[in-house]
Amino acid sequence: MRLENLFETLSNLSFIWPWMIAFLPLPWIIHLIIKPVHKQHTPLLAPQIIARIEDQLPTENLIESNQPSKGIPVLAILMWFSLIIAATRPVLYLDATPFQVSGKEMLLAVDLSGSMRKEDMYLAGDEVNRLVAVKSVVSEFITRRQGDRMGLIVFGTQAFLQSPLTYDLNTVNTLLNETEIGMAGNNTAIGDAIGLTLKHLYESKSTNNAILILLTDGSNTAGNVNPLDAASKAQEMGLKIYTVGVGRIKTRNGLDRFMTNKSDMDIDTLTKISDLTGGQFFQANDTEQLGEIYQYINELESVEHEIFSYRLRTEYYVWPLGFAFLLSLLLAWSQLRKVGA
Repeated sequence: MRLENLFETLSNLSFIWPWMIAFLPLPWIIHLIIKPVHKQHTPLLAPQIIARIEDQLPTENLIESNQPSKGIPVLAILMWFSLIIAATRPVLYLDATPFQVSGKEMLLAVDLSGSMRKEDMYLAGDEVNRLVAVKSVVSEFITRRQGDRMGLIVFGTQAFLQSPLTYDLNTVNTLLNETEIGMAGNNTAIGDAIGLTLKHLYESKSTNNAILILLTDGSNTAGNVNPLDAASKAQEMGLKIYTVGVGRIKTRNGLDRFMTNKSDMDIDTLTKISDLTGGQFFQANDTEQLGEIYQYINELESVEHEIFSYRLRTEYYVWPLGFAFLLSLLLAWSQLRKVGA
């Protein structure tokens, strides 16, 4: 292991109960306060024998004087140190920074109908289709929402749950970038997208603070659920819906009607959906406006304080605890050996 890696690993080492160190001097305090009981030695009296060997006896006292009390054995000290280290619960954090959970639950519904292939948006000076512009803006939005639980729904003629609610925002971003125009059909099922969102929130037992950002460039032309009925149900369930209309609004021509089989953006319905659920309707004619809208929503739904904080960790109290156990066996063996000798 390189030295810099070792320092980095040690910087992630911590103790959950460091206050257990306060018990470290406890054995020495007990040793000072409580004195050991001295053994009472009774001399063996044998006057006749003593009288015969009196001349040969040393002048010093035959009774062994009380020896000064010995200190705590080294093995016992090491065992106590090990127990204290184990009690502090040493841990090694696997993440450098805590993982923060905001408590927000946010679903993104993205229109993949055929009209999204219109190249009326600009990205870095190039003319791109609507979905490419949407991906660039929404991907950045997802990155900013660290700590939120996010999900992804795509819809066209049908609505599909592309990603359930998850804290793994990288996966949500990857799934968004893998979407393609027409993969859910060429029409637009806005009501089904809202209905699928409600179904997922109900099945996942989500809180009533969920948010749906529904992005579309058209009106409801498919599906079994009326968008306003779905919005009413969303209002009952406490789901706030932001609706975002994307693409330049212009009068349809015959070729457009033939290719997409859909009408222009239904601003009235999108506005009513957002009004019913406490959200807002936004309209973006270009990529810059779309970015500003998502930035505005990001600020509206920002979290001012962290609610929960997690860090993946591994506990290492087992090692000093096991070492203390081995020392206790060694200490017991040494004491038994002394008694036997």
